[in-house]
Amino acid sequence: MARPPYRLSDFDFDLPSELIAQVPAAVRSASRLLHVSGAKRADLKFSSLPELLSAGDVLVFNDTRVIRSRLRGHKISGGRVELLLERIVSPQQAWMQLRASHPPKVGARIELPGGASAEVMERDGRFVHLRFSAAIPLDDYFERHGEVPLPPYVTRMPDATDVERYQTIYARYPGAVAAPTAGLHFDSELLAELGARGVVFCYITLHVGAGTFQPVETEDLSQHRMHREHFRVPIETVNAIAKARAARRAVVAVGTTSLRALESSAAQGQLRAGEGETDLFITPGYRFRVVDRLLTNFHLPKSTLLMLVSAFAGFDAIRAAYAHAIRERYRFFSYGDAMLLERDSAAGA
Repeated sequence: MARPPYRLSDFDFDLPSELIAQVPAAVRSASRLLHVSGAKRADLKFSSLPELLSAGDVLVFNDTRVIRSRLRGHKISGGRVELLLERIVSPQQAWMQLRASHPPKVGARIELPGGASAEVMERDGRFVHLRFSAAIPLDDYFERHGEVPLPPYVTRMPDATDVERYQTIYARYPGAVAAPTAGLHFDSELLAELGARGVVFCYITLHVGAGTFQPVETEDLSQHRMHREHFRVPIETVNAIAKARAARRAVVAVGTTSLRALESSAAQGQLRAGEGETDLFITPGYRFRVVDRLLTNFHLPKSTLLMLVSAFAGFDAIRAAYAHAIRERYRFFSYGDAMLLERDSAAGA
């Protein structure tokens, strides 16, 4: 008998609050790594990753760079407003995720740091389209007056450590408002060891948007509206993956963002170079075309990313792995520990 469609409540779990990592590990590669292959699990250190890969395997990194994209301001009435950048649409306009006890209406003005203000031009759920009065382009304004956009479950204020640690060491292209967190575990020593073993590095760029923290609010997953994110897959990456395929080597996505970019680029059946917007929503039953193995952190209950990893490694395998991680006191979410997932054989095209 076929299983009924998965629903939002299928992806819920209880997580002790003390397991939510509030600070990064002292050394990037000193975090833990849970290796999951079906019902099999192994508790490892992230620094042991080179032993799990072979010469010719391809690691696909997301080289987006996190920008200082959180602003704190207030309405003319005095009510506090928190804004998180979704995307810049012109030198003086941007879509932003808004948090306020009473959201401002269209036409209202928000006072911002540096003597700037912003007018609400349009609203779409949690997002607002703003026109800024800043005398400098928005990318410069955010760099001067914005904060490091730590996720909402990190309950402390950002400090100088976060400027370095909430950024991968290979970040190149500014545009993300959240870090591709699986990449935070790599340091220069680990990359050098992987390279010495013949592991191939290649890159995509996907600018993570504020919508990555948008909750799923409907039990019927088919009704969820995914946010859109800009991505680019260069021809060098396509060629590296084709070479690995010909040699029967593994394609390993470093993070769900790398996986979504690759699978979006292969939507017509074959991986292609280029750029575009993706709103790919991966749930159990999805057939993966490109990625064989996935490095990822632990994800929020009821999140689209938990649904993605359940589709990749198997629903039952992920539920068992998360229960194991909670028992073994793994650290969760952006500054937490990692998993290496083997693709469920039923999920491959």
